[in-house]
Amino acid sequence: MPSTYTALHYHVIFATKNREPCLGGDWRGDLHAYVGGILKGMEAHPLGVRGVADHVHVLVSMRPTVCLSDCVRELKKSATAWVRERYPQFQRRFQWQEGYSAFTVSASAREPVRRYIERQEEHHRKKTFSEELHEFLERSGVAYDPRYMD
Repeated sequence: MPSTYTALHYHVIFATKNREPCLGGDWRGDLHAYVGGILKGMEAHPLGVRGVADHVHVLVSMRPTVCLSDCVRELKKSATAWVRERYPQFQRRFQWQEGYSAFTVSASAREPVRRYIERQEEHHRKKTFSEELHEFLERSGVAYDPRYMD
């Protein structure tokens, strides 16, 4: 085969430090756009970026040469710098929680996951972030220690 062909899609979720609800509704959309721009700068393709006051969901398509953990680390680092620079009230205290969750997404599930991400505010009127994350982990068969979930 003369070339390499891949379809690598990830649903990535990361939260603010201590799940502090500090991602303001008035600027949250700007943050989501910035996150999408960071991903494009890493030659990834953001297919959906949304969240609520304490966490962000990203659906992203990446090349096989991009390491997921490196991508998320750079994404969180750049977004932190952007928030602190743009919103002085967060100068020192804005941080993302350590770690993240990531799930592979098949081509057939891309659109349902994208729609799910687009409806985050509506979804979280019924379910907390903790409940949501527990469900994702359980459905995906990911072993986790509940002591570290809150």
